[in-house]
Amino acid sequence: MKGASNLPRLLGVRIRLDYSWAIALVLITAVVVTQFPEAYPLWQRIALGVVASVLFFVAVGIREFALTLMALRRGIPVRRITLFIFGGVPQVAKEDTLPVLELLMALAGLLSNLLIAGIFYGAHLILVSVGSIVFAGLIQWLVFICFLLVLLHFIPGFPLDGGRALRVAIWKATGDYDRATRIVSRAGRGIGLLCIVGGILELVLAQQWFFGVLLVFVGWVLQNAAAQSQRQAVLHEMLQGVMARDMMTGGYPLITQQLSLTQLVRDYILVTGQCYFVVVDGVKLQGIVTMRNVKPVPKGRRDSTKVGEIMIPASEIEVAHPRQPAASLLEQMDELGINQMPVLENGALIGIVGRESLVRLVRARAKLGA
Repeated sequence: MKGASNLPRLLGVRIRLDYSWAIALVLITAVVVTQFPEAYPLWQRIALGVVASVLFFVAVGIREFALTLMALRRGIPVRRITLFIFGGVPQVAKEDTLPVLELLMALAGLLSNLLIAGIFYGAHLILVSVGSIVFAGLIQWLVFICFLLVLLHFIPGFPLDGGRALRVAIWKATGDYDRATRIVSRAGRGIGLLCIVGGILELVLAQQWFFGVLLVFVGWVLQNAAAQSQRQAVLHEMLQGVMARDMMTGGYPLITQQLSLTQLVRDYILVTGQCYFVVVDGVKLQGIVTMRNVKPVPKGRRDSTKVGEIMIPASEIEVAHPRQPAASLLEQMDELGINQMPVLENGALIGIVGRESLVRLVRARAKLGA
């Protein structure tokens, strides 16, 4: 997932923050600064805008926390969530979910949006009643933004909640999860494009910069998120039925912690050209060493430096299991920027899966139309 950064895990689920959030926070701050009464000093309006941005981010984060918790309790293993301004896009394998569960999650998402907007509206009423006009005005803008979010999620385009509900209907009708995902993702891209065109027309013809920029931005984010979902669906279809055990290889060099870097370079790297080495004790994985770990060590110190001193320990390595879908492996590698993953079974190393072999398989199947 490019254009996103890692956040701390949530309930054991990897969280990715899409870069569009940076633009969203700037836009929300700009809205408060320009639309708030000019009687207030500029610094105060900027501070209120930043507060509004942070509160909106927290609200969306809480929404995803609740939905993720609900999914896990319903037995849906969520592998990863990419957080966009309208909410999270979870990565869930089709074999791990059911139409009724997907529909339940879509409805829960819609209700959570209404609840968030209602909470902010209630806070606005309380602030008005106690005479806190400044903060009441701030929360009023948050109510407006959250209400727009409520309306947005009723649009039947993936990955919005309305799109997820539509995917369930198509999935039930066709029996094909990946096809349903492709269809609703195309719908999401189309709706996103319409928003962009509508925003441009709003800017040019009506000269309404606020709604124009808002529409363009929402359309761009939606189009981008839908495109990523569509690529994931195509990838899953291309690699359908292929697992880690089908793609792993046993032809990889094994080294021990006691090996010196001089020996590693002389006997392995310069001879085989390999850049990825597995550190083991028998069949137990202890860590890995890559060229990135070796290069920073000065040549004069390589003879006295052992592999165990520079290796990445097993506890910090992403590993695969034999029955893990190949599409999931490739997505993990792209996300983490790695080219190999060890495959473990009952704690023992049984093979290595390389990104190059997965990409080669995708290209071959694409050429054959398989």
